Parts: sequence; C-alpha cells; structure tokens
Amino acid sequence: MSTILITGANRGIGLSLVKLYLERGDTVIGVCRSASDELNQSGAEVITGVDVSQGADIEQLKAELGDRTIDVLINNAGILRKSSLDQPDYAQIRAQFEVNAIGPLRVVAALRQNLKRGSKIGLITSRMGSIEDNDSGSSYGYRMSKSALNAAGKSLSVDLKDDGIAVALLHPGWVNTEMVNYNGLIEPEEAAAGLAARIDALSMENTGGFWHSNGDRLPW
Repeated sequence: MSTILITGANRGIGLSLVKLYLERGDTVIGVCRSASDELNQSGAEVITGVDVSQGADIEQLKAELGDRTIDVLINNAGILRKSSLDQPDYAQIRAQFEVNAIGPLRVVAALRQNLKRGSKIGLITSRMGSIEDNDSGSSYGYRMSKSALNAAGKSLSVDLKDDGIAVALLHPGWVNTEMVNYNGLIEPEEAAAGLAARIDALSMENTGGFWHSNGDRLPW
C-alpha cells in the first residue's frame, strides 16, 4: 500500500485520481483550496485551505504532513483562463504562471523531505505546453505556463535523479471537466486510469519524459 498525495483533488481529474487510488487500496491525501462533498465522502484524508500559488499555504501543508513519507506526489492543481492577442489579460496570464508552473515547484520543493528513494512525482501538464505541437495559437497564459511547467519538470528529473526520485510530465487528454466547460473528449475516469498507468510505468530509466495519458510520447 502506497501513500498518494494529490493536489486539486476536489473535482474533475483530481477527484477521479483520488477514487482510483482508494479503490487500489492506497492511502490518499487529497489537497485543495476547499473540499467538495464528494471528496469529503470519498474516504481520503483531506487537507483544505491550500492554494498552491501561496507560499504560506504550502508551509501549512508541509506542517500538517510532518515527516510522513509520500510515495506518489501528483501535482494536479491548475487553472485555465482564455486570452487572445486582441484581448490579452496580463493579470490572468500571471495567475496561470503562479498556479500552473510555480505552484507545482513550490509543492515539490516544500515536500522534498517527505519523498524517499523510489518515490514518484507526476506533474499534470498539457500538450498545449508543447511548442512543436502548437498549430492553433492563442491561449497565451495557459500555453506559456504549461511550457514553463515542462521546463521545471525536466529540471526536477535531473536534480532528483541522484535521490532516486522519478518525474513524469503528463497530459491527461482533452477531459470533460468544468475547466473546459464540459466540452472534453474523454471522461475524468478514463484520464485518471491513463495517468495512473503512466505513473506505474515511471522509472529512473524514463524519468523526465512528456507523455499523453494514452502512453504516447509528446514533442516538446
């Protein structure tokens, strides 16, 4: 039985990951700003009041965990705000960087001592962060923040290699959640199953890779 910590656990992909790992018999810690009834009733340990963009909140999370070991750390919390070249919203672009790129780095840095040799880190990114794959433009803040997360994840895979901690950058697919106004192509349960499979397959041999939840390697 492993201990799994998931940020952004109150709904969507995060909540589906919570349920999946609980069904597998793991101990699950669901972290979020405010819990949903479904998360509270899931059987997971719930830590609320954590905005990953806020240093004080991350310190609170660190204090609540104490010296507990985390086997799998899934940085899932993220936001999507639309912006175009005609109407750039720079405040929203900055907000997406804080949550999508800097937030996961804050979490990993703060909880590094809770990770051990053999622990794994899953960073939920997006193929919209791929520069090579971008053929539709726009979505500046989201694309830029996910590209930055990819860069951070690659660096983490290098810096944590000697500690025996593997890192994966994972695109869940276009998932039918509130974030995309329920216009997705796959359900959160399917995305969660694919993400968990990629984390299961993660090792020190393939650390630092960028994958679709279906197993495809994605271009940078």
